[in-house]
Amino acid sequence: MEFLDKFSRLLNQTLLWFAGISLIIMILLTCSNIFLRLAWTPIRGTFELMGFLGAITTAFALGYTQMKRGHIAIDILVHSFSKRKQAILNSINYFISAIFFLIVSWQIAKYSTTLLKSGEITETLRIVYYPFTYGVSLGCLGLSLVFFVDFLGSVLPRKEDSE
Repeated sequence: MEFLDKFSRLLNQTLLWFAGISLIIMILLTCSNIFLRLAWTPIRGTFELMGFLGAITTAFALGYTQMKRGHIAIDILVHSFSKRKQAILNSINYFISAIFFLIVSWQIAKYSTTLLKSGEITETLRIVYYPFTYGVSLGCLGLSLVFFVDFLGSVLPRKEDSE
């Protein structure tokens, strides 16, 4: 369990770094495009690049955001339950979410393979799609791993509890 937790943290922190780099590139691209639009001519393909970078930024930040419990949760009803019922509901939620995002990751990877085989490219810059869709699949896989680790943490006894 400890190895899986460390691996999950390392993977999602690494993905977060790439998400941050992608976000910085998006900021620089936007500022450059605004400046060049005023001074001369806008950067060609900005819309395509922003779409790809936005997908990578979002997907790569999913797992880390879940690790930090940064996603929106509406738990008005759940707070009225006992601690035991809350723990059971959290365990069920973690398990279902892990399976869901594992399936999402798998389906996106299948779609990415289809894009790879078909040689699909963007219209303006002629960039291939599949590396970015594989990236989104990896981000969903990272999120699934975090949910799975959370699930295991909620059902397995802790080290401190067993001593």
